[in-house]
Order: sequence, then C-alpha cells, then structure tokens
Amino acid sequence: MKWSEIAVHTTNEAAEAVSNILHEAGASGVVIEDSREPDLEREDRFGELYDLDREDYPADGVILKAYLPVSSFLMETVGSLKRKISGLSEYGLDTGRNTVTMSEVDEEDWATSWKAYYHPVKVSRRFTIVPTWEDYERLASDELIIELDPGMAFGTGTHPTTVLCLQALEKTVQEGDEVVDIGTGSGVLSIGAALLGAGRVTALDLDEVAVAAAKDNVALNRLSDRIDVRQGNLLDAYGGTARIAVANILAEVIITFTDDAFRTIEPGGLFITSGIISRKKDEVKEALRNSGFDIVEVMVMEDWTAIIARKPSEGETDAALLS
Repeated sequence: MKWSEIAVHTTNEAAEAVSNILHEAGASGVVIEDSREPDLEREDRFGELYDLDREDYPADGVILKAYLPVSSFLMETVGSLKRKISGLSEYGLDTGRNTVTMSEVDEEDWATSWKAYYHPVKVSRRFTIVPTWEDYERLASDELIIELDPGMAFGTGTHPTTVLCLQALEKTVQEGDEVVDIGTGSGVLSIGAALLGAGRVTALDLDEVAVAAAKDNVALNRLSDRIDVRQGNLLDAYGGTARIAVANILAEVIITFTDDAFRTIEPGGLFITSGIISRKKDEVKEALRNSGFDIVEVMVMEDWTAIIARKPSEGETDAALLS
C-alpha cells in the first residue's frame, strides 16, 4: 500500500494545533522535527544518551510529518489541511512559513522508519515515557513507567506542555484523589495521575479518535479499572467533583471554561492548566482569578507555561502555597 507523507513547516507556537489538525484528517501519528532539539541541554542523571545530527532537523521552527493513505480524495484532504492551518491565525497563532509538502512512501518503510524517532525519555523525577517496542529497566525503585504507542495517539508525551503537566501532577496528586483530565489526547496525563495513586480518574476528549487511542493506552498500562475514558466537549461529559482537574489545551480554550472548572473542583482543590504559549499566560492567569482561583505556581519550559491554580476553601481568603 502507498502512503503520502504530509510535511508541515510551522512554528513551535502552532505545533500543537497543527498536530491536532493532522490527526483530525486521519493521521494516526505525527513525527515532530524541532529545530531546537539539537541544542537542548539534557541532564545525564536521567541515564539517557543523545547523539543528534543537526542535519536531521529544520533550520527554524518545526516540521510535523503525518502519513495518510494515497487515495482519490487525498488532494481534497490536503487542501482542507492547508485552509485549517492558515485559519489558525484567526486564533492569534503565528504559523510561520506554513508550507505543506507531500511525498510518497511504501507502507513497509513508513511502518518502521518513524519508530527511530522515539526512545525512552525521563520527563520528571519519577516519570519515564517508554514506547511499547523498547525494552527498558527502571533506574530507581520509585520510577513510574508510562507505556505509549505514539502511532496510536496525539504525540509521544514528551512535548513541553505535557511534561509540565506531568511534573505538576507529580507535585500535587495525593493517594485516593479524584482527578479529571480535560482534553486527554493520548491519555498520558490520566495514566500519570493513576500511577501516582489517584483513586478515580476521568479522561475526557471531544475527538473520537483520541478517545479510542486513550482507551488503548490505558489498557496498555493495565489501568482500565481506574481510568474512565469518555467522549465529550470540555467538562460537559463529567458530572462529578474533583480535587484536581488538568487541562493541556490551547490558552484560548482554557479561558472559555474557567468558570466551569471552578464549579467542578472541590474547595481546596487544584486546576492545572498547560498548552499555554508564554505570551498568553497573563490572559489565562486573569481568567483564572476572575473565576475565583488563586494562582499557586507558574511553571515554564522553553516557550510554554503551565499554571497551578487553587480553589479556596470555604471562608478562606488566601491560597496556601504548595510545600
């Protein structure tokens, strides 16, 4: 079978949104080539070895590659992709070069070559994300392994916005917590929360492809009995209250449902938001405060921001800081 490789050259800011558009078009996985990757400083205490060739990466921005089957509808699909990506500017996203190119690859080449991009990555003190085909041995007794099949879902779990969320969950989840994951994508944050001891996790996503992928990844990590994956828009499909809500989605979307999140989170509970390009963090902080939250911590990685906000307890005037 013939496949078409669709390559989109865009900015780091727009990468997450473009990735979603590619998945909506039918791609089952997206390869991200980031111009900053060869220059990132990595701590060897994580036990990872990196030998990256700058020639394998773009000179600027990012190139996202997705694979679609060659068909009579392919040109129509690509045309729709171009329109949707160009339309991101209406949401304040800079798409940069915004070039879309196509090339054909054989199924055998595509099915194996893309896996070379993915290796075990330790993303926090305790979390390591491991592709399903890799053999990996724990480096510490308290290390938590999240197994993912990047071909099934929205990325590998190593994007800065996801890493920030995992690090925030590691700081905040307590044994038995009720957690709701809004816009779950691959399910990686729900899996992380469950591994940290959350008692019940609800994972929500509007996209039926994401819901199916999240269910597969949850099963892969043997957590189907503790994570309930549902299809629904934002918090519409969730009828409970949670001590922690986490949302790794665009800043523009977060701003639209901070009031709903405030009503959903129990007094003293936390709202973890990410997917926020740094220049929009003040807008998100203002929306959170206007809904009644106290800002507890702002976390930054590269150009991305995550915010931990707290719903005050009844009668409380000031949020207690995290220890």
